[in-house]
Order: sequence, then C-alpha cells, then structure tokens
Amino acid sequence: MNLLHILHQPSTFHISKPTPFLPPLSPPQSISLFVSPVSHEFNSHLRFNDFSSPTVSSFSPISLSKRNFRNLRLSKTEASFRSNEEESVYTSSTEFEDLAESGAVYQKTLRLVECSMFAAVSGLAYFLSNSLAIENYFGCFFALPIVISSMRWGVAAGRKTMVATAMLLLVLSGPVKASTYLLMHGLVGFTMGSLWRLGANWGLSICLCAFVRAMGAMGYVLISSFLIRENILALITINIHASLTYLFTAIGVNTIPSMNAIYAIFGTLLLLNCGSFVFLLHILYAVFFTRLGMKASLSLPRWLAKAI
Repeated sequence: MNLLHILHQPSTFHISKPTPFLPPLSPPQSISLFVSPVSHEFNSHLRFNDFSSPTVSSFSPISLSKRNFRNLRLSKTEASFRSNEEESVYTSSTEFEDLAESGAVYQKTLRLVECSMFAAVSGLAYFLSNSLAIENYFGCFFALPIVISSMRWGVAAGRKTMVATAMLLLVLSGPVKASTYLLMHGLVGFTMGSLWRLGANWGLSICLCAFVRAMGAMGYVLISSFLIRENILALITINIHASLTYLFTAIGVNTIPSMNAIYAIFGTLLLLNCGSFVFLLHILYAVFFTRLGMKASLSLPRWLAKAI
C-alpha cells in the first residue's frame, strides 16, 4: 500500500544545461527542459532567442575593408607615379632652361670652352714661333687671346686664360719658355684686358702696360742672367757708359757720366721702348675689336674713333 502510494507521487526534474551537442550561437540563448508529472514523460522545449544566420551581409565589412585597402594602395601608387612624372617633367624643364643660351650652365660652359680654346691657341702659337725662330714677327699677337677673354667674360676669365697658357707652355717647353711668355706677353695682355674691361682711359692704360712690360723685361733679363751665369744687366750698363763716354769725347766734352745717370738713361730708354710697343698694341687691338663688332665696349680716343 505504501509502496504504491510512493510510486504514484508526482516528481519534478530541472536540467540546467542540455546534454546534446548544439552549434555555437552568436547571441545569448536560454534552453529549458520540462518533465511532465502526470505521464512521467519528458517533454523538452527549446527556446532559442535572437538567432542570426551567417549571411553575406555579415562578411560585407571585411570585404569592403579589403577593397578600400586595395583602392588606397592603388591611389598611393598612382599618386607616387604622378609625382615622379611631374618631378621628371620639372627637372627636364629646368635642364632645358639651364641649357638655353641665357642659362647659367650654358654661359659657364661657353666661358670655359672659350678660355680653354684661347689658351691652347696662344700656347701653340708661342711654341711654334719659338721653334721656328719667328717670335719677333708674331710677338704682337701673343697677348691678344688674353685680352679677348677679359673683354668677353671678365677679369677672372683673362687671368684663367693667362695661367692656362703658362701651364701649357710649362708642359710643352719647360719653365724657361713659360716664364718668358708670362713676363713678356701674359702680364701685359692681362693688364690691358683688365683696364679695357673696366673702361679705363687710354693714357692710364698705356702707362701701366708700359710699366708692366718694362718690369717683365727686367725679370726676363734676370732669369737669363741666372741661367747663363752672367750679369747681363751689368754688361748693358757698362756698354751704355762706354758709348756715352766715347760720344762726349768726340763732341769735346771732358766729362764722365756717373752710374746713376747710366741707370736713369737705361730706365728711360726701356720705358720708351715698352711704351711705343704698347701704344702700337693698343691701336692694333682696337682695330681688331672694331672689326669683331665690339666697338661699343671700347673706350677709344676721339681721333682713333673718327679714324676707325
């Protein structure tokens, strides 16, 4: 009796977690399992809240982000290509501007080429004239390239031409010929070209060039005296003294000139010789520059401008 009463009592069971395998769910879920007390059968009811199936729309942000990343990379590549293209166009345009006749690179290159050409022509002409012993016939043209360089490109270009010619002669003929050219022709051409470039008066130009020529001649005499181990300057003054003594004796003047007077006479004659040579150089170079179409850059005296 008691046993039957115990068997017919209702019983209730609560299971918090399901035993079967369920697929993972993205939103939170609640599952409840109920057992009927009358029939002692298990009636299970599953409630799934807020299920969301994986569709294409859930993966659309990832695909869009990749596409944007690709578009960003393409845009960066295109921008870098455009920037490189613009930079190449700018550099090419600047190079063309520099290579134009009014560009700085073109002018510097032209100045360098002309100075080198003038130095080569002057050095070769001096070397050949020395080798063929015709230096006295072409001596008036040795300073012309330096004057042209100074007139066209400035004082610095004339100095560079003079130094380049001296270095070329140093390689071809040795230090003696190079120093001879520098003292007798190079310094005169540089002085004349500098004064003409600065627009100096002809009187000042002739005086300074004659003084430079005289100093160069004295330097040439000293170098020659050192090379032949003989005092050429003393020989010149002794000969002048002997000639003047003989002249005074022939005239009937019983006097002997002093050595100071001999030196003064020698210096005066040297300056006269150099002055006449430089004066002829001025006239010759003025005519030459006028024929080249550079008359406007010369400050000629009136009598010479009217004659030309």
